[in-house]
Amino acid sequence: MPSIARKNLFYDRTRFAITVIGITFSVVLIFTTIGVYLGFMQDASFIVESIPADIWVTSKNLQNFNFAWPISERKVEQIKEVKGVAETEKMIHSWGVMKLNTGGTEQVEIIGLDPEGAFGFPWTMVAGAPTDVKGGDFVIVDRSSVKRLGRLKVGDVREINDFRIKVVGLTKGLKSITTAPYVITSYDTSTLFNPYFREPVFILVRTFPGEPVAAVAERIREHVSNVDVYTRAGLSGKTRWYWTVATGMGMGFLLTAFVGFVIGMVVVSQTIYSSTVEHIREFGTLKAIGATNWTIYKIILEQAAVNAGIGFIVGLGLVLFIQKGYAALGIAMLIPVPLMIAVSVLTLAMCLSASIVSIRKVRTLDPVMVFRA
Repeated sequence: MPSIARKNLFYDRTRFAITVIGITFSVVLIFTTIGVYLGFMQDASFIVESIPADIWVTSKNLQNFNFAWPISERKVEQIKEVKGVAETEKMIHSWGVMKLNTGGTEQVEIIGLDPEGAFGFPWTMVAGAPTDVKGGDFVIVDRSSVKRLGRLKVGDVREINDFRIKVVGLTKGLKSITTAPYVITSYDTSTLFNPYFREPVFILVRTFPGEPVAAVAERIREHVSNVDVYTRAGLSGKTRWYWTVATGMGMGFLLTAFVGFVIGMVVVSQTIYSSTVEHIREFGTLKAIGATNWTIYKIILEQAAVNAGIGFIVGLGLVLFIQKGYAALGIAMLIPVPLMIAVSVLTLAMCLSASIVSIRKVRTLDPVMVFRA
């Protein structure tokens, strides 16, 4: 019986090619949509997940990482009093406007922290050293920011909010979901750029080894008033949830992926159904000589499975090629192994579901039709 399924598929190569193209398009659309979404979410929570703080203390009613407001510096001493707190560090996240060499301006996100503090400097340097930002109006920028800030190199002088700064280092892989480039500087320098951000925006906490992080976070909530307290995973999840739900971004990606699924369903169901109708007399002959409905179902389902397998493999190959193009444009598209497995299962389910129309046609088939003129 498997040979019948293959012969039906390859008998009309044009129809088979159309089916594979439709499935491939569907697979590529689903992969790219979900992959770009995962890339955006990685950018959204990159700072939170890269800094090895166990607990983040923020302003009350925080929406997400990017829009936090300063809290009183007195909170630092209160947090240090909490049982289980080993180390704390202040961090500022604010916004500024950098003047470009062309005379224009570009918005930037400013991160201020101590590169020699409790949590170090977790980002990869490609030029300069993290400690170079200490002792003056010095900054580190990511090399991916050249598209927004122009070509930058160590030693360049620019202005942020009318303060002259000097570039002393370059990082790689430090991107923001807001598209505004990150500028890293020392905590003291970051307080100069914006009069509304002269106190810490985040207080980073490291707990003692063996202390349950959730328990320490709860103690901080009880001891320190008018703040929100998050574990690292909690703040990362809240930020991702904000960008996914509050902005409507998640619904947009979901609808696009659903469109890809529907396109694949329509193409596969139409081609398998037309193939079934074309070979209806052959199926009637099989039933007339004793074949059960399930025997014929297996032929149709195998056709769908072969289509799914070939379409998925071709689609995945194209997606991996497209991924390199996205990377060249500075857009992260993540294709982790779990996503590959999920899309392969989804593709198979899509093709098998699309064959239901054909199965219903065969189920009501009367073998007597074979003997009619």
